Amino acid sequence: MAEKKENTNAKFAVIEIAGVQLKVAEGKEYEVNKLEGKKGDKISVKEVLMVSDGKDVKIGKPYVEGSTVELEITGNKKGKKIEGFTYKAKARYRRAYGFRPEITQVTVKKIA
Repeated sequence: MAEKKENTNAKFAVIEIAGVQLKVAEGKEYEVNKLEGKKGDKISVKEVLMVSDGKDVKIGKPYVEGSTVELEITGNKKGKKIEGFTYKAKARYRRAYGFRPEITQVTVKKIA
């Protein structure tokens, strides 16, 4: 299977959202940890760590001043089930647990 090569001349940014850093490009959809808001809400992220327009790269210390990324919430859902198991040796203690994390789907509208 051939690997997909990312277009290096495309405009992209690295942002900090929902406790993680994420490389985003205009027009693409991403899944992040749950954000406040409902479908159709617009979000403006000012925590931009890096911006590249294909020729020029700006790196922040820690954030790039004056840069924002506009996002739109396109949906909320639950992720895949995460299962865990804990036990104590020689004590007859066993416990299985699991949960499904809540995920917000966002689309990048504009990198400015």
